Amino acid sequence: MLIAGVDEVGRGPLVGDVVTAAVILDPNNPIEGLGDSKAISEKKRLALFPEIKAKALAWAVGRATPEEIDEFNILHATMLAMTRAVDALSITPDFVQVDGNRIPPWQYRAEAIVKGDGKVACIGAASIIAKVTRDHDMALLDKQYPEYGFAQHKGYPTKAHMSALEQLPILNEYRLSFKPVAQILANRTNV
Repeated sequence: MLIAGVDEVGRGPLVGDVVTAAVILDPNNPIEGLGDSKAISEKKRLALFPEIKAKALAWAVGRATPEEIDEFNILHATMLAMTRAVDALSITPDFVQVDGNRIPPWQYRAEAIVKGDGKVACIGAASIIAKVTRDHDMALLDKQYPEYGFAQHKGYPTKAHMSALEQLPILNEYRLSFKPVAQILANRTNV
């Protein structure tokens, strides 16, 4: 049975896409050290990333843009990105295991597994692919706009990020519906 693991990264940040990944592992070509990408060091994630891509039977990334997040809300945008990732696999899975407590409205047989990224290898692999991909997005954005500090905070509303945002323009990559961004915009128009 071909089982795809699916996970997302980037529901909480104020900026950038929500990124999902789907991975079908090869049972005959196991990968050591898979797990929740947040519990693995960056060095280990970066080492596992090419190994997963090389050894998996199939893998794909799905995204939802800040505009889609603003239009549909973060939950529905995440479900859309998950569907895009599974639909993009070069092999159609027989079953899909999704990290979390919800399954997108799709045609695949599936189950949601809370904390699945730490329990199920294919979900852990998807977690790593999604995290490394989104971190790379933030590194590219940081090169374009170094004054925002994206490489450090990855778009999350840290103290440093919020203080930079108070002084700097709201970029097109921001999620305008997210409260901290919406409040800054409202304050600027009320001045």
